[in-house]
Amino acid sequence: MMERRIVLAGICGAGCAAALGGCATYGAVTPAPAAAPVPVVPGAPDPGLAPVSSVPVGGGVVLADRQIVLTQPVAGTFKAFSSTCTHQGCQVAEVAGGTINCPCHGSTFAVADGSVVSGPATRPLPERSVKVDGTVIRGA
Repeated sequence: MMERRIVLAGICGAGCAAALGGCATYGAVTPAPAAAPVPVVPGAPDPGLAPVSSVPVGGGVVLADRQIVLTQPVAGTFKAFSSTCTHQGCQVAEVAGGTINCPCHGSTFAVADGSVVSGPATRPLPERSVKVDGTVIRGA
């Protein structure tokens, strides 16, 4: 009877080890695919990217669905950058403390020009063109 328990314990242990081994990941982390852009309905008014009031002075907002970061480094000056980190392609997550922050490896970028404040990224975020149209920020 004791031998049967030992054999059963060995089988269960081997099965658990195989199951856990299948959960392991190897190599570099691959970023999740980006969300599809919002479709434009022909004839509908362009809603723009965001209201001017949603972008704080000295900070910014990440528009994940549009893959863009809007910033307002000084009052009345609006900038836009790609939200894709130049280190390994992760999407930046927030704008806080005067920097655009990537959660994957800790790279930070300046809100004024997208330049690298701290790595591991070595290249700035690519700038995007925007314009202010009344109270709305639009892609240029």
